[in-house]
Amino acid sequence: MDITQAQGNGAKVTLNIDGMHCASCVARVERTLAALPGVTRAAVNLAMETATVAYDPDKVAVDAMVEAVEDAGYKAKVSKLAGLTLEERQQRTIAEWRRRLIVGAILTVPVIVLNMIVLHAMGIHSLAVLLVLFGLATVVQVYVGWPFYVSSVKAALSGSVSMDTLIAIGATAAYAYSVSNTFFTTGDIYYEGSSTILTLITLGKFMEAGSKFKASAAIRKLMEFAPKQATVIRDGKEIEIGAAEVAAGDLVVVRPGERVPVDGIVREGKSTVDESIITGESMPIEKKPDDEVIGGTINREGLLTFEATKVGEQTALNQIIEMVRAAQESKADVQRLADKVAGYFVPAAVGIGIVTFVLWFALGGRFQPALMNMVAVLIIACPCALGLATPTAILVGSGTGALHGILIREAQALERAGKADVVVLDKTGTLTYGRPEVTTVQPIGEFGRSGQDPSAELLRIAASAEYGSEHPLGKAISTEAQERCLTTVQPVDFRAVPGQGVIAGIEGKSVLVGTAFLMQENNIAYEAAEVDAQRLENEGNTVVMVAIDGTVAGVIALADRLKDDSPRAVAELKDLGLAVFMITGDNKRTARAIAQKAGIDNVFAQVSPPEKAIRVDELQHEGKVVIMVGDGVNDAPALVQADVGMAIGTGADVALESADITLVSGELGGVVNAIRLSRQTMKAIRQNLFLAFVYNTVAIPVAAAGLLNPMIAAGAMALSSVSVVSNSLLLKRRFTSTIGREPDSSGT
Repeated sequence: MDITQAQGNGAKVTLNIDGMHCASCVARVERTLAALPGVTRAAVNLAMETATVAYDPDKVAVDAMVEAVEDAGYKAKVSKLAGLTLEERQQRTIAEWRRRLIVGAILTVPVIVLNMIVLHAMGIHSLAVLLVLFGLATVVQVYVGWPFYVSSVKAALSGSVSMDTLIAIGATAAYAYSVSNTFFTTGDIYYEGSSTILTLITLGKFMEAGSKFKASAAIRKLMEFAPKQATVIRDGKEIEIGAAEVAAGDLVVVRPGERVPVDGIVREGKSTVDESIITGESMPIEKKPDDEVIGGTINREGLLTFEATKVGEQTALNQIIEMVRAAQESKADVQRLADKVAGYFVPAAVGIGIVTFVLWFALGGRFQPALMNMVAVLIIACPCALGLATPTAILVGSGTGALHGILIREAQALERAGKADVVVLDKTGTLTYGRPEVTTVQPIGEFGRSGQDPSAELLRIAASAEYGSEHPLGKAISTEAQERCLTTVQPVDFRAVPGQGVIAGIEGKSVLVGTAFLMQENNIAYEAAEVDAQRLENEGNTVVMVAIDGTVAGVIALADRLKDDSPRAVAELKDLGLAVFMITGDNKRTARAIAQKAGIDNVFAQVSPPEKAIRVDELQHEGKVVIMVGDGVNDAPALVQADVGMAIGTGADVALESADITLVSGELGGVVNAIRLSRQTMKAIRQNLFLAFVYNTVAIPVAAAGLLNPMIAAGAMALSSVSVVSNSLLLKRRFTSTIGREPDSSGT
């Protein structure tokens, strides 16, 4: 995988950043990268531990970015394949914090016992006890506190401060004061304070690292769906190779219970395939020759042989993984605000700590309480929870969506979807299946009284005239005749009239199939068909007339059938408080009939593709936040114009590329689920930010007032980060309970 991606006249690179602990770290890395000439944008994600940088390769090199980040006090490397490197780094981080926690706990317990029981309770102040305390506390200070000291020193050298600065100052102050009273003066000893602070914060880091590992589980789970092996036919023999070695054009064999290794088209066999990991739909889909299969899905019953069409990074599963990764690395607007606030928080906390020390010393004249209260302020002020509040929720929200067929391109789309007032639904392919079907064959006049089955004969003649037609209506008429097992004949003197219909010779008769305008242009009276035509159009059908030898013989009604879940989805959208509009290029009569069946009151009919975007813009100028849902090329302008563009996953590639959110299943219920996911994610973010802000704004004054022991402050600070990440992890459970199912992850 290439480390950079083209971005217009520039490029984009993702860096793995180690050593970030809070939102102030995020702000410092972003400022460092943004200050480089040639960098146009830098977005840092604390939960993903990444920096995504857009830059001009002619002005700045990636090596220069890495060097700048390391000069700022962090470690940086170019990211490799999405998800895999993150997992390895997270596991390494968990292991490192576990080692430091074990050492800290083993040494801190005897420090607490000696300090609080032997020194204070028993009053034994021998030099031996003091030396043992000094030795144990020093090991904790150096080994357990090493990451915080290294980070804070590098930050100081770059002219800034970080969360680690607060921890280092607080722990060092208590330790240094105790060392001074051990060897040079007399006074209270606080080795248990400095050791406990570092150990508790390390405990918090260990728990936080484990929670972040769980939060990023979606990408790992998606990657697990990709089989490692594949069975292909080469030189007439079945051989087993690595899935990564499958080439486009290979014939791949998939047995019952196996996962499909790559995307392709079925050439032999019939089966049902569980596509829930891609679409979120639990019902297996029937597969037969010429049907598409998707890598990672499970073959349930029969043996399938398919031709590989998309392999490696081109498969749908890999594209989904990349989209999820990009969404998790992006930032919601609320996160930008939180990061900005946190950027000023640490310097302010240092200032408050100094003021606390000065005031306590000036008013009380005692060094010890002034020092301890300053330490409590510095420790409790660490904005870890603030930095994790938004990215962890985005991480879980976007990953959960992907596992249920909701692919989110960027965090801002996830944020905006929940704020929507209006949903505009395209008709064809969105509300409906996008393929016309014959609903009524109505013979008229003398033709209706001729023969034993005049409707079948009318359909046979019309289908013969449409023989080989590429027009959707013509194809639908031909398909209906085939399904009724009617024998059609090839036409002679066939002529297609664009926008009107066809004219052909059938068995020596002149046949016209098309609109009333086609009849009028060929001087054929069609008044006898108008009553039936109007009735059928009022029912939401498109009507074509059939004339034989200059006389209208009947009408054929066709309709693009409403999707089974559309009325229910529209009702649920209304229950969520959204106004629902339908937009279509169809005539007003047909549009209103379809809208009525779907339960939609607001209709934009006879709208051209450019006008769709104009209608969306008009709603936005009324102060509405608009979601546009579509599936075709003609929906692309409106998808881009809308505040959130949602593309039905069965639609055209250009529609998918123009959309902020892709609904893989093609069902309208995905719109409802996407909005619910957005609202639940934003609710989790608001809860996280409330916890973080309340924690800091309430705890700092309490610590400054001398009402908070530094050790309790350390424990509270550690638990605040864990509580925020844990609340984000609950998002998956809440969303799954809302829709009532989990995607099936079984299979080999």
